[in-house]
Amino acid sequence: MNTPIESRARRRALKTLAATGMALGGLSLGLLTPAQVLAAAPGMPLPDEAVADTLVRLFGDRKPQPAGEHIKLDAPLIAENGSVVPIRIESDLPMAADNYVKHVYIISDKNRRPLNAKFTLTPESGRLSMATNVRMAGTTDVRVIAEMSDGTLWEAKQEVKVTVGGCGG
Repeated sequence: MNTPIESRARRRALKTLAATGMALGGLSLGLLTPAQVLAAAPGMPLPDEAVADTLVRLFGDRKPQPAGEHIKLDAPLIAENGSVVPIRIESDLPMAADNYVKHVYIISDKNRRPLNAKFTLTPESGRLSMATNVRMAGTTDVRVIAEMSDGTLWEAKQEVKVTVGGCGG
């Protein structure tokens, strides 16, 4: 006999399978476009998604506050290679059990799909300090948005100029 958890998991899997089958059927018959199928998947970006659409998809109507001194974003002012742009993030935002940085998002405004990375943290993560490389299509603002467990959003932003061939232009 199945436990209630196994039954729920089975029902969820069957719903997903049925929805996928219907979407593929609609695509093959020409009733749906790929963009419509992607839009039906919750949380999935559309091709060539605008940064405003990305922010609404991720945060709804919540607006980030300027981070000021709370988040330090260290990115090059000029990146000679848009394929590998180093980003370093440090923050003094709390990491206490009652309120902590739950997610960190890195967004490049003019990328075809602006969301570069999403990191999920716990209070046990300790002080927020991380580094990564991102890809950038061209010169654009890079945003780091920290989402607190209470829903508050903090944003740090910096323009990074991506040069062609390392010419500085």
